[in-house]
Amino acid sequence: MLFAPPNFSETRELFWIIYILILIPKFFAKVMSVRELFPFFKWGFNIRRSNFLVPILSNNVIVTGEEAVQYEKPLPYKDLPPQIQRNLEQKEYIIQNDNNNKNNNISTSPNLESTSTIPQITPESTPTLKSTKVPTKELSNLEILEKVEKGEILAYKLESELGDCTRAVEIRRLLLEKQLQKKLETLPYQQYDFGKVQGQCCENVIGYVPIPVGAAGPILLNGQMVTIPMATTEGCLVASTHRGCKAISESGGSRCSITSRGMTRAPVVRFSDIVKAAEFVNWINSPENYGTLKEVFDSTSRFARLSNIKCTVAGRSVYIRFKCDTGDAMGMNMVSKGVEAVLDLLKSLFDDMALLSVSGNMCTDKKPSSINWIEGRGRSVVCEALITGDVVQKVLKTSVQALVDLNIAKNLVGSAMAGSIGGFNAHASNIVTAVFLATGQDCAQNVESSNCITQMEACNDGQDLYMTVTMPSIEVGTVGGGTSLPAQASCLDIIGVRGSIAGKPGANADQLAKTICAAVMAGELSLMAALSAGHLMKSHLQLNRAKSPPSTN
Repeated sequence: MLFAPPNFSETRELFWIIYILILIPKFFAKVMSVRELFPFFKWGFNIRRSNFLVPILSNNVIVTGEEAVQYEKPLPYKDLPPQIQRNLEQKEYIIQNDNNNKNNNISTSPNLESTSTIPQITPESTPTLKSTKVPTKELSNLEILEKVEKGEILAYKLESELGDCTRAVEIRRLLLEKQLQKKLETLPYQQYDFGKVQGQCCENVIGYVPIPVGAAGPILLNGQMVTIPMATTEGCLVASTHRGCKAISESGGSRCSITSRGMTRAPVVRFSDIVKAAEFVNWINSPENYGTLKEVFDSTSRFARLSNIKCTVAGRSVYIRFKCDTGDAMGMNMVSKGVEAVLDLLKSLFDDMALLSVSGNMCTDKKPSSINWIEGRGRSVVCEALITGDVVQKVLKTSVQALVDLNIAKNLVGSAMAGSIGGFNAHASNIVTAVFLATGQDCAQNVESSNCITQMEACNDGQDLYMTVTMPSIEVGTVGGGTSLPAQASCLDIIGVRGSIAGKPGANADQLAKTICAAVMAGELSLMAALSAGHLMKSHLQLNRAKSPPSTN
């Protein structure tokens, strides 16, 4: 026979030898289960994926266990739908790439160069859900902070976006701390009603500044005892004012009167020439025309009442100073609203008139000026008191003649030599500012509100001291602005002037102006006494340079 019949025994032995040679390296590289070493499994037996249970053959090709579970799929010989296979392969690629990046401590973003040879696999498309925008207030503070940094939310609009003023403050603080790289730990913000601040007192709020509030007095004013709240960080100020209140009250008290009342606003308009400017001024000054303007002005408010219009010409420009009663409000917004209504009427009557500004600086607001000193603005107040010689000696530790001489040399001649406007006093601004802070006034208006002349003279054969304080432009209100804040409203309650009195518009603001004037007189009296006796530096060293006790925080 040309061909010998095959020896099946030798073939089987050859197969075993080849199989063992293939498995030996894998055996030492990785421990495998006993079943993995077994050569055959029944065809068609559905085996689940496992690192310990793997197929040996696939389409008559020998594979190892590690190769069989490389893509985490069922038996290699078990065909799967193409789409499922692509999804599994895509998942394996992502997992493998992520693990490689973690091992190398790099970002999990895929490297485009290293993956350029990998075939692009399109995962199975899934239906997209309709996206819904999450309301801003439901986001966390850090998520909102991120949107603010990206410009998706404006920082100053956080209150309106969130509907929570305190949370808006918290996020704004986080933003500022990140920008400054500093913590705002000592700037408080908790336990404060920021809802009363929004749209009225402050913007971009990040907290509040606590200021100590002291009580001076009471002082006997027009037959009533009045306590004066003063917010200040200047030591000795409250104590000195308190001493002046005591001296005045023990001498029979003070008397105070309002001599004028009216807030002012002075727009500036321009004409083509001086002839038309003069015609305009003559028309304004006509009594019959004034009645028309007053009617228009008064129609803009329940409380605003126009009392005077005064024109000043500079070339072809005209400054129109309106003065009106504003009730218990300080009244800047009120008078501005009335002025704009009158200007609309004037523009319809004078085609050549051009409005340059609703404020031409002849008002004059928050600046030193002779016009406020002479014409007055807000409340013009005068206060007087007679201090007995006995009180001058026992309480003030000085003499009547020393006070009179010093007042002439310092407050009158000294201020005149300095070219002062409305500064004929020792320190009226100290008291004005302290009461303004405590009661929620516009502190910048302490400039004109501190206009003051202090006068002293000996009376009753030189035994007693007669004193007056004249302040022509105290600008205060008991409604609106900062007066609505809880702490400031409480200080107004201390004086007894919070809000308005029904049927008596302006009465509370009048009383507040009188209280400030009386407090200024007390402060002037005490400081002048300290200066005349040489006690000023000693008292400041005692009350303004004391060592602070250890903090309990």
